[in-house]
Amino acid sequence: MVCMKNKKPLLLISNDDGVNAKGISELVKTLRNLGEIIVMAPDGPRSGASGAITSECPIRYSKVKEEEGLIVYKCTGTPVDCIKLALHELAPRCPDVVIGGINHGDNSAVNVHYSGTMGVVIEGCLKGIPSIGFSLCDHESDADFSAMLPYVKRITEEVLEHGLPKGVCLNVNAPKGETLNGLRICRQTKGVWTNEWKRNVHPRGGAYFWLTGNFVNVEPEMEDTDQWALSHGYLAVTPTQIDLTAYEMMNELKNWNLNI
Repeated sequence: MVCMKNKKPLLLISNDDGVNAKGISELVKTLRNLGEIIVMAPDGPRSGASGAITSECPIRYSKVKEEEGLIVYKCTGTPVDCIKLALHELAPRCPDVVIGGINHGDNSAVNVHYSGTMGVVIEGCLKGIPSIGFSLCDHESDADFSAMLPYVKRITEEVLEHGLPKGVCLNVNAPKGETLNGLRICRQTKGVWTNEWKRNVHPRGGAYFWLTGNFVNVEPEMEDTDQWALSHGYLAVTPTQIDLTAYEMMNELKNWNLNI
């Protein structure tokens, strides 16, 4: 697919909460007047899918609805499958932006590694397309997205105008609440999940486990982090890169006795 500039931008949208989630509906309504929109979202919840792809069974998609400037599809695959399939099968040209969300739940700090919403965004970034993920720190199905929606539109407009560097995408998180104190440009918080499983005994015998856990912020006083911004009522914008190379470690490894 060749990326070409078009007078009317093309937006490709997906999520990991499913095509019927309120978050993706609010996202589409907010961005309708910015260009043509293609939605390809999972047919049900895929939270925590990260960058998972479907390789051992076929997937299908079907049209949900079509209006002027908007086509919505649902897919039986993962969030990343949705983007791959939409780019291969549906997009008439290279999208000007790929957008994930709005997610029902926090994708700041290390959650970016588990997030299906950010799986959407990273896949778009891997394809060389400017990409943004939007999330709200509220898991409720009827969450109130209204405070963050003006920022969603403004950030998308700015990305459409300025683009993003190759290999860089945006992870945008908003705190729960009716108002925001503003926007902060942040780095990813250092932290770790603990107590991640709850053990129970099945009535027919044997143990079973529910994924749960507590996030431990190891730098709660650092004001340049996304978690600090969220806990103080700010929308957090974190530039995120797909190159995971630890460049500072390369020279040190050259001094190790690694050759056989």
